[in-house]
Amino acid sequence: MKVTRRTALAAGAGIGTGIGGLPWRSAKAQAANTIKMALLCDFSGTYRDVTGPTSLACVRQAAAEMANRGFNIEVLFGDNQNRPDVGSNLTRQWIDREGVDLIIDGGASSVALAVADIVREKNKVFMSTSTATSDLTGRACTPNTVHWTYDTYMLAKSTGGATVKAGGDSWFFITADYAFGHALERDTANFVRNAGGRVLGQVRTPFPGTTDFSSFLVQAQASRAKVIGLANAGGDTINCIKQAAEFGITRRGTKLASLLMFLPDVHALGLQTAQGLVCTETFYWDLNDRTRAFSARLRPNIGQNALCMNHAGTYAAPLHYLKTVADMGVAAAKQNGAATVARMKAIPCDDDCFGPGSIRPDGRKLHPAYLFEVKKPEESKGAFDYYKLLQTTAREEAFRPLNEGGCSLVRS
Repeated sequence: MKVTRRTALAAGAGIGTGIGGLPWRSAKAQAANTIKMALLCDFSGTYRDVTGPTSLACVRQAAAEMANRGFNIEVLFGDNQNRPDVGSNLTRQWIDREGVDLIIDGGASSVALAVADIVREKNKVFMSTSTATSDLTGRACTPNTVHWTYDTYMLAKSTGGATVKAGGDSWFFITADYAFGHALERDTANFVRNAGGRVLGQVRTPFPGTTDFSSFLVQAQASRAKVIGLANAGGDTINCIKQAAEFGITRRGTKLASLLMFLPDVHALGLQTAQGLVCTETFYWDLNDRTRAFSARLRPNIGQNALCMNHAGTYAAPLHYLKTVADMGVAAAKQNGAATVARMKAIPCDDDCFGPGSIRPDGRKLHPAYLFEVKKPEESKGAFDYYKLLQTTAREEAFRPLNEGGCSLVRS
């Protein structure tokens, strides 16, 4: 097993030195006054472009903005390889050997579900920022977990619901065969049926490692469904869309519904191929003055990588955590992760990526969701100018109702 571990940033006083006028203090005192955060996501696989190095730059940005608050910050990161065993081992090592206080992201749903259990056992904090499964705030909720950015229920309601309203009332799903894909298919199928539509079938694709989707697309087309729902993400989504275009599937009247697509995916596909596709994100760099300001601050550190909601989440979530640490004190935050999460729920959220928001008792972070359509090549005015806004779902309406998730933390 390859384990990637780095100490990526130390903000505030350095060990054994005096920085910013702070006196030298012992290693033990330094450790007691240091918050350690670890980013766990895909640095080498199918989700690298929508998490990975750009997400790391976002965590570093949050840490830098919270420097000089009277405590030190260290950021570690590791590659989960989209495997629950790898993610679990890294999480245990970080907490037991490194004294990590916060695990950020988790990545693939199967990994995040495993990490959530470990973090609860160790009474630390887990803020999931690119994980999709809505089970994190449902049957698998814990008092130590916050689920930021998006989830399968929200995606199904926004993208799936809009597609059904537009006449796409018969569906066939191509689904990544792990927890994320299953949850996204389940939640979207429920919306389709509740709207009077039909699900004509589904096929499960091995994850990770599938690159040829031709046989799955042929099965989907043979069903004569009006919509082929892509319950996958990252490189899998890109390959499905490219191969569907090569086969001329959309030219024959079948619509592709990419249930989880990000701006880096559009960038990889190109507007000529991606034009007209609809998708839902909770962040877009050109949405308003605040999102543009955040993107401008981050751009020097990420080069020409495209920003998406996953990246924004890995900035905003640790930023809110660090604000909470500053409010309650380092010692209290380090001692009790569940108490820290409870305080995070009590403090209003506000940042340049998502604007004002809040965290519900089940750990669900609330903010608006945006349905976008990918622009035609001639509509784009420059780099990453790819989306036009179709509709906005208010934060109170975007996510599953609190009493419908089955979270044990919610009292009826």
